[in-house]
Amino acid sequence: MAETSIEWTDATWNPVAGCTVLTAGCTNCYAMRMAARLEAMGTEKYRGLTRKSGGRAVWTGKIRLDEKSLDVPRAWSKPRKVFVNSMSDLFHDDVPIEFIARVWDVMRDTPRHTYQILTKRPERMAQILTQPSFEILPNVWLGTSVEDDRVLFRLDAIRRVPAAIRFVSLEPLIGSVAQGDLTGIHWAIVGGESGPRARAMKPEWVDEIEAMCRRSGTAFFFKQWGGKNKKAAGRILNGRTYDAMPALSM
Repeated sequence: MAETSIEWTDATWNPVAGCTVLTAGCTNCYAMRMAARLEAMGTEKYRGLTRKSGGRAVWTGKIRLDEKSLDVPRAWSKPRKVFVNSMSDLFHDDVPIEFIARVWDVMRDTPRHTYQILTKRPERMAQILTQPSFEILPNVWLGTSVEDDRVLFRLDAIRRVPAAIRFVSLEPLIGSVAQGDLTGIHWAIVGGESGPRARAMKPEWVDEIEAMCRRSGTAFFFKQWGGKNKKAAGRILNGRTYDAMPALSM
């Protein structure tokens, strides 16, 4: 577990490490840079998960299951919002269903924590979590990433996922998603890309999403403008901050 500066959560928990570049939103993934840094520091968990390409670290596609990390949340007495697998994707094709079930067991047994799981593979998430062996946990929020209109199909997929809270991370937002539908989505996080190769986010794309959230009753959270210096760019939108969180639907 690591305390985190991510605005919408308190801590990260990574029982899985490693991933595969899937769509345009993955191009400048912060987790690839972080995994390479951790490997350079001698952290065995991240060894071989990235390689150098074009002067930057990219995923090799190798996935590592971290058995030692599974029970970590059981030791946390203070309730936390926990971002699950910030350094991977729990629903990556190479993560066995049996291991996902063990993650589910930990989350079920620690209802004091709120778990936030984000995937770029909501179709597999829906396929697995509709099985009778996976119960809907009121302390588990399930979401998908949507970076532009090329992956709007993920919104339909996440709607098929049985969940107490469904959310979407529109980060890095690299195109308009105005043709999307947020019906049945409880929470939307919006943010521009950050880092040395950050792609610009247009203000009108953000305004479109805020209007979509008002129409669908979706809680709107504006995380950041991003850019090479995200702290300087800040997170003020139209003169205010937007920090809405979803209300439990069960």
